[in-house]
Parts: sequence; structure tokens; C-alpha cells
Amino acid sequence: MTATVRIGCHSGFWGDTETAAAQLVRHGNVDYLVSDYLAEVTMSILAAQKLRNPQAGYASDFVSVVMGPLAREIAEKRIKLITNAGGVNPQACRDAVLKACAAAGVSLKVALVLGDDLLPRVEELRGLDIREMDTGERLPAKVTSMNAYLGGFPIARALAEGADVVITGRCVDSAVTLGALIHAFGWTMDDHDRLAAGTLCGHIIECGAQCNGGNFTDWRLVPDYDNMGFPVAEVSSDGSFVLGKPDGTGGLITPATVAEQMLYEIGDPRAYIVPDAVCDFTGATFEPVGKDRVRVAGAKGRPPSDSYKVSTTWPDGYKLSTIFMLGGREAVEKGRASAEAIIRKTRRMFREKNLGDYCDVSIEVIGGEATYGPHARTLEAREVVVKIAAKHDQKEALALLGREIAPMSTGGIVGMTGSFGAGRASPSPVIRMFSCLVPKTLVPVTVELDGCSIAMERGAKSGGFTSADLPAEAPAAPPLPTAGPNAATVTVPLVALAYGRSGDKGDNANIGIFARRPEYEPILDAEVTEEAVARWFAHRIEGKVTRWRLAGIHGFNFLLRQALGGGGMASLKADPLAKAFAQMLLDMPVRVPVELAPTFAA
Repeated sequence: MTATVRIGCHSGFWGDTETAAAQLVRHGNVDYLVSDYLAEVTMSILAAQKLRNPQAGYASDFVSVVMGPLAREIAEKRIKLITNAGGVNPQACRDAVLKACAAAGVSLKVALVLGDDLLPRVEELRGLDIREMDTGERLPAKVTSMNAYLGGFPIARALAEGADVVITGRCVDSAVTLGALIHAFGWTMDDHDRLAAGTLCGHIIECGAQCNGGNFTDWRLVPDYDNMGFPVAEVSSDGSFVLGKPDGTGGLITPATVAEQMLYEIGDPRAYIVPDAVCDFTGATFEPVGKDRVRVAGAKGRPPSDSYKVSTTWPDGYKLSTIFMLGGREAVEKGRASAEAIIRKTRRMFREKNLGDYCDVSIEVIGGEATYGPHARTLEAREVVVKIAAKHDQKEALALLGREIAPMSTGGIVGMTGSFGAGRASPSPVIRMFSCLVPKTLVPVTVELDGCSIAMERGAKSGGFTSADLPAEAPAAPPLPTAGPNAATVTVPLVALAYGRSGDKGDNANIGIFARRPEYEPILDAEVTEEAVARWFAHRIEGKVTRWRLAGIHGFNFLLRQALGGGGMASLKADPLAKAFAQMLLDMPVRVPVELAPTFAA
């Protein structure tokens, strides 16, 4: 057992930059190189690929970008690789990796972690009366993929068996890191605090450069976006770690950049539930320990739940999305009028052809701040991009819509310059998400290595956690001495007081904010309430807003339910993944006691 291990993450999603793996292999001095390729929607894409080609269904970038060019250097430096690039076809991914190794003249042991794919057992599981976690709906009749989020212990077992490369199907994003730490430090299933700390480490680095200044609120402070450094976590046996990056690379690592990433898509920060522990991040701390080096500690853990979260995808008709540019005076009004005319015309054509009506239509005038709703400021824009998106049960109807866009350039409102892209937009299937829970006892996990299949007694511990085990929320910050109905105040945008980060959880938007200085926390507490956030996003959300406190960073995490038009591939919205929601919230006006006003830049 070593005092510390160094883990680098080169991929936060399928399609991340091809420069990252080489940067970390050659300049990161890493013991483990991990990668996360699988968003929920990615699983359905991979499942469709496998249906067309039995040798497809995995993240091919792992082979072409990582193993092909770097296999020899990885072998020479004895770097262990852990990835979920297996998608819905880990076996084909393994075969491609072994072929790449052979071409490079190296021999690496490649292990698989199997058991996440529950699609062959969908009818068996349907008998359990499985319900959707948020809505309570029953399992859809037709399912295209069904995968359990596995944890870190199967990965650790594969490493213990001598694997140089571990390929999984669906696992928790942070598990590729946690599995390495379990193996390196000998953690057990009862080391809840360490497992939570390792999960936080994995969560921080799982999105690649996003913790190194990518997607950071104060973006102007970040140098050299063209040469972004990817994260390297130097982890101690208690799970605390120092986050850094290779020397000479761009990006920025500060307590704020790292804390923003902690807030990314975590829901209730008292109960970030993964298969191996229930993690409490509310007391996590971020301490600068050098240039572009931040020490992270303070995560706490509890025994895990008895279930795996299972991500299921199912088809629900078709959608089409197209954009065109429109210029000149009154561009926003002309753009919306053009789109509305196209929808009215096609609805009439549908009736004539007995095609039925649209299931849903979205018109957004980009450049007119359509996503901001009543908070838009640029209604006088003279060039806009008009986005029309629609759903329909019949592919033929949407193909007709695609054909009726271009004719508006000559038979419509003045200023349309034509649609973007080659040819007409084509319909595509709507893939919806269905998230549910399946008992861990019903999900056997195996590790395959060197032709042997090793059945694990337990892929993860069943700990019996329920919401009743949650601790009380941290107490509110003391009110400002000047607070009260008669206090003199000025108004500033929230960004003057706080940092923010947002993302999606299915159809829900997650927004985290935290104070730039501790003394601002009472202002955030009083001004950025559940009610205030619900009012600010009233044009986007259909469900309730919940807020949780994070005392360690003087911040709050919000969950906005039913905010994304179905989320992911099912959504027609311009921001289906809530990537810009924090930016919208940070523009919200908040009241500040006049005594503090000189501190802020409006």
C-alpha cells in the first residue's frame, strides 16, 4: 500500500477532446487513468448501434484515441486504465482493445465488469411492479436499454486479479475512480467515510477539465482555454486529495472552480447516493495549497441503500429540430411569426392527410433570449436564429415539416436567409428516460479476465439506508445586523455575491450556488429562497423547487423538477441539459444592505 496514488481523468463524456489522454499519460505522472463516457442518453444511442451491428455498442473513442496511439506508453509506464467505455457491449470493446494492444506490440490484461445490463431480464423485473422514481409510473411496454449503475468494488476486484485495463458497462460515473482507491488502499465495504471521500474525488474529476476552470463562472480568469489541463488527483489513504494538473497546461484550479464541480448534479447534498455509500458533501472543504493545487476533505459517509439505481430508455415517437437565420429590423418578432406560420400551415396539411396533430411544439428565437422568458433584454436584436422543434407519433408528418421550412425563404416574412446544415432536417426517434430502483440482491456481478468468469458474492453492500436516516439540515447563517423590513438596501445581480453551476437529472434541473465570501451567505439565505427561484424560472418549470444548504462552502443546492421538457433526447428545448440555468439564476437581482454595497461590482 502506498501513501498516495495519482489518478487522472481524460474524458468527461463520449466526444471529449482527444488531447487529454496523451497529456496525462505523458505529463501527468499518473498511476491510474480513468474515463467516463456514458451519459444516460448515450446508453440508448449505443443500444441502437448494437442492434444495427453486433460488434458496436461501445465508446469507440477509447480504442481509437487512447489505446491505439498510447498503448505502448501506457504499458511502459505501468499505468492502470479504468473506463466505462464498454457501454452495452463490453465484450466487443475488450476485443478491440486487445487488437489495438497487439498492433502496438504490447500485452495488457483486460478485465470486464459485467452484470449491469438488465435488458434480457426486463420481463422478469416487470413482475416486481417497478415504478419511476419521480413520477410513480409503471415500466414502459417497450424498452430499448436497461442498465444498473454499479459501484467500485467490482472494479477493485478486477484490479486485484491483475488487470491492467478494466472495462465496465454502466457504472456510477465516480466509480471508475473509487474502484482504483478501494484497490490501492484496501478499503472495505464498511469504510463509509473513506468511500464517500473517494466518491467525492471521483465526482470532482469525472467531468474532466470542468473542475480545472472549464465551465467556470468567472471565465475571464481562466488562462489558455486552447490548452486546458486535465485533472490529476493525488489521493491519501483517508480519501482526502489534492487536485492539480500537469505543469504548463491551461486552466485554473482554485477552491471556487473545484467547489463548483462538487455542486454538479448532486441533488440532496446530504444524501448523494451511490451503490457503495450514502455520501454527505455538506461539510466538504476546499483549501488552496499552492498554485493550481487545492486540497479537498470533509466528505462523510453512511451505509448504502439496498437498491441499485437503474436507467431505462424507451422510444416515444419522433422529433425534428431545425434552425434558420433571420435578419433585419424587428428580427425577434419576425422570427417568431415565421415559425408560427410554418406550424399553422403544417397543421392544416396534417389534417388534410389524416396525420394527426403534433404531440408538442417548441419555438425559440435564439438571440432574442427566448430561454430567459420574461427576463429577456434583447428584443431589439437585428439578427436571430429561429429554432423550431416538434414531436409527432408519425415520422411522415415530421418529414413534411422539414420540407416546409425552406419555402418560407421566398414565400414568407422578409429576412430569412435559409436553414443551416446540408439539406432538410430529418426526423429522429424520441428516447425517454425511466429511472427506477432494483434490489441489489437481484443483480449478480461478475468479473471476466483471461477467459475466467469470477462471480462476486456481493457487487455492493446492502446497508438499508432510507430517507429517515438523513441528518437535519445545517442551521441557517446568522442574519445580517442590518437585516429587517426597514433596512436600507441596494440591488445587485446574484453573480456579484455567488458562484454557480448547473446540470440535469433527467427532467430536473440542478443548480448549485455558493457565496464568494462567507459574510454573503445570509444574503443568499434570505434572497435566493425556493420561492424566489421558482418565480425566476416560472416560464421553464412545472414542478416544485427544493433547496438544501451546504455549510462547508456557504452555499445552497436547488433541484427544479420538471424543468427540461422531458430532458435529454426527449426534450425540444434549446437547453435540455440545464447547462445555462446557473447563468440565468446568477443574473437574478438580489437586495443587499447598503452598508455592503461598495463591496460589489454591479
